Amino acid sequence: MQHPITLVRLSPDSPHVATVASWTHAEWGHLNPDFTADTWRDAFRRECGDGGVPSVFVAMAGDQPVGTAALMAEDMDTRPDLTPWLASVFVLPEWRGQGIASTLIRRVEEEAVACGVDYFYLFTPDQQALYRRLGWRDHEELSYRGEDVTIMRRQLEA
Repeated sequence: MQHPITLVRLSPDSPHVATVASWTHAEWGHLNPDFTADTWRDAFRRECGDGGVPSVFVAMAGDQPVGTAALMAEDMDTRPDLTPWLASVFVLPEWRGQGIASTLIRRVEEEAVACGVDYFYLFTPDQQALYRRLGWRDHEELSYRGEDVTIMRRQLEA
């Protein structure tokens, strides 16, 4: 029997920081080749704020983390004019297709609204359809560190 999914805010001292940081490093580390697994984890830990920007949320099945999403001030260093960002949306492959990513995205949106954000951004190479279903709109197409991506924007309403 699968556990119901609960969402928790990840704190810097959580025992799950190393696990979740390793997922995001495996998925997106190629975009930041200067980061080792250790420097990535340390940077990730600094994003685990206690509210607003930055915040990292984790989907838990019992005591096992199965997905994550974050609200960050900056996710694309070539576009410092755009802030804040929905970032690091990831669900373990065996847990996909159950709405966990959408639930995490909505939680990050709630956090953004709570701290007064009107618009926020994400970039994705291949998940545009998911985000469009959730109300995101294409903002810009570009190449980022050798990867073709779409910057998407979401207008939030308090």
